[in-house]
Amino acid sequence: MKADPTAQRRLLDLAALDAELARAQHRRRTLPEQTAVEEAETTVRAHRDAVVRAKTSVSDLGREVAKLEQEVNQVRTREERDRGLMDSGSVSAKQMTDLSHELDTLARRRGVLEDEQLEVMERLDAAETDLAHEQTELDTAETSLTDAVERRDGVLGDLDVLEERRGAERTELAKDLPADLVGLYDQLRARSGTGAGELVGNRCGACRLEMDRSELRDVGAAAPDDVVRCEQCGAIVVRTAKGATA
Repeated sequence: MKADPTAQRRLLDLAALDAELARAQHRRRTLPEQTAVEEAETTVRAHRDAVVRAKTSVSDLGREVAKLEQEVNQVRTREERDRGLMDSGSVSAKQMTDLSHELDTLARRRGVLEDEQLEVMERLDAAETDLAHEQTELDTAETSLTDAVERRDGVLGDLDVLEERRGAERTELAKDLPADLVGLYDQLRARSGTGAGELVGNRCGACRLEMDRSELRDVGAAAPDDVVRCEQCGAIVVRTAKGATA
């Protein structure tokens, strides 16, 4: 293949744009800001689960306190009824004895229930403190997630702008180059990642490997409009004043 030397040198501009676009695509795939978002999402999920568990504990303990309160009230109501009967003077001596025994039993039962109620209320206080702590941790984690998303979206936005601009520049540049030359370049780039490289000294700019003397002689003997290829990587070798054959 033959191509105007100027067109061949402009392949270096095309390669530079492609390299920048490739770096942007690599950055998009390996975005540390995305990793930060995923880690923040994991933290948020963990704290949300903790908040749910804490709310469930508070709810369960609240119901238990209410149940014990109801039982205590029932015992107190029974005590008040028995005392009322004893104070009324309308019961027999045997009934008075029975009521007295029942009051002793009720007092012991109420004491047990009140002790249980106090213990559950203490657990409820601890659960509410834990819930408040977990809610604070969740709020902090959600704020961190929001910040991480904003940073990631900012970077992605910058990459979008860069890729749009460089993509447009590449399209315009490719239009000005011979179609067969661009076709060969794109084919080689798809195969090895780099379609063309500048010859600097005796080193191919695409694969960064040094050419041996026989290859350099062949490159030097080629006509200016010959499209020469690196024997090692296959990329188009663009000859400039930097090459050993210049």
